[in-house]
Amino acid sequence: MDENFQEELFTGVIKFTPPLYKQRYQFIKDLVGKYKPKKVADLGCADCTLLWMLKFCSCIEVLAGVDICASVMKEKMHRLSPLPGDYLQPAERSLTVTLHHGSVAHKDPCMLGFDLVTCIELIEHLEQSELKKFPDVVFGFMSPSIVVISTPNSEFNPLLPGVMLFRHPDHKFEWNRAQFQSWALETARHYDYSVEFTGVGHPPTGMENVGFCTQIGVFVRKYPQASESAQSEKPTKAAYKTVFKAVYPSLKDEKYLQNAVVSEVIFAAQIMKQSVLHRVMSKHEEYNDDPTERKSRFQPSMNCFSEDLGKLVVEKSMEPFINGNVVYVPLKTIFSFPKVNRLCDTFEKLCKLIAGKVTLSSDGSAVIFNTEHENEEN
Repeated sequence: MDENFQEELFTGVIKFTPPLYKQRYQFIKDLVGKYKPKKVADLGCADCTLLWMLKFCSCIEVLAGVDICASVMKEKMHRLSPLPGDYLQPAERSLTVTLHHGSVAHKDPCMLGFDLVTCIELIEHLEQSELKKFPDVVFGFMSPSIVVISTPNSEFNPLLPGVMLFRHPDHKFEWNRAQFQSWALETARHYDYSVEFTGVGHPPTGMENVGFCTQIGVFVRKYPQASESAQSEKPTKAAYKTVFKAVYPSLKDEKYLQNAVVSEVIFAAQIMKQSVLHRVMSKHEEYNDDPTERKSRFQPSMNCFSEDLGKLVVEKSMEPFINGNVVYVPLKTIFSFPKVNRLCDTFEKLCKLIAGKVTLSSDGSAVIFNTEHENEEN
C-alpha cells in the first residue's frame, strides 16, 4: 500500500536515507537479484512503483499486480507500458505485465504459478476476516517458492512524531515484533515454509532495542509445489478483473527476431562490402597516375566499420568478392559476426529468417550488392 506521504511526515526527527519506501523496494530488488525469479506478483501494488522497478530486472518474464483500489492502479499504470525504444531494440527475454482489481482474500487462478509474491505494507490494511483468509490464499492456494511480507513495527512508533495510535488512518492494526513473528512462524509451520526475519529503517543510535521501522518476513517453501493432479483441484473461477495488460516486444517472438536478424545481416554485409571495395580501390591507386579522380568517385566510409570485423577469422572461401558490378558477401561470413550468430544459433535458421527479406545470389549463398548505380551516384 502507498504510504509515501505519511512517511514524509516522519522526517522532522528521524530521516531515512534512502526514504523508507525505497529501502523496502530495494530489499525486493536485491532478493530478485539473488533468487532470479521468472514470475513475480505484488499484492497490494497500489501505484505500481515496485512493479515499474522490477520490469527492468532481466530475469523476470511475468509481472502481476493486485489491488483493491482500481483508481490508484490506473493513475500510474501507464508507466508499465512498453516505450518506443522497446520496439526499436526488443529484449531477448519476454515480458508480460498484468494488473488485476480484486481482494487478496479471494482466490483467482490467474495468480497461480508465481515464483515470488511480495506483500509490502499490506496486511495491516486487512480486516480481521480478510487477514484470516490471507494465509490460505497466498501460502495454500498460490503457493509460490518465496513470499515477502513487510509491515510496520509498532515498537518504533514512539520515535515517529505525530503518530498517536497507527501510522496510517487505514491501518486496522500494527504489530510489534513478537506479534508479527508469532503469526509468521505459525503460518510458515502450517503451510510448510521456513521464515527469516529482518527489516529496513534502522533506529537512531542508542535506540537499537526498538528494532527496524519496517519489519520483514521472508518465507521460503520447503517442498516442491503440489502435483498436477492437486493443482487441477484448485478453483478455476475468476475473482479478479484485469484492468491492464502489456506484452513487451521480444526476440522470442519470431516477428521481432526476424526484423533484428535482417537488420544485423544488412549491417554486416555493408561492412564487408565496404571492406572489399576499399581493397579494390587501394590496388587501383597503386597503378593510377592520378588517384585523386578515382578517390572522388569511390570513397567508402571507414567510420561505419564494426569492431566485429577485426575479430573475424575469415577463410579464403568466405571472403567477399566482386564480379563485374556485383559485390558478393558470403552468408557464412555474415554468420561469423557475433551478434548474428547469437541471434540465429544455427546457419539454417539464419537462412530461414532472411529468406525473401535480403537480396541473395542465385544459389542463396551470398548477399549481393549492385555497385553500378552507386558508382553513377558518386
